[in-house]
Amino acid sequence: MGEITLSTLEVGKWGSVGEIALTGSIRRRLQELGFVRGTPVQSLYDAPSGSPRAFGIRGAVIALRRSDCAMISVTPWQREDI
Repeated sequence: MGEITLSTLEVGKWGSVGEIALTGSIRRRLQELGFVRGTPVQSLYDAPSGSPRAFGIRGAVIALRRSDCAMISVTPWQREDI
């Protein structure tokens, strides 16, 4: 399976962070929170309205707007990757 966006990672599924297509302070802040290439991330919660979405990364829970999630690519893990 190839890369998808973080906004389409199903709740409960894991993936590895790929490219972050955001710029400026939001990009820097996400990197400070652990969103760097290769870092494992799990989709934890999707609000009924679709935004925000919550993710587990490096022991923290981070909520992001769906529009920001759409700018972050992830490689979903297959069952054998876990």
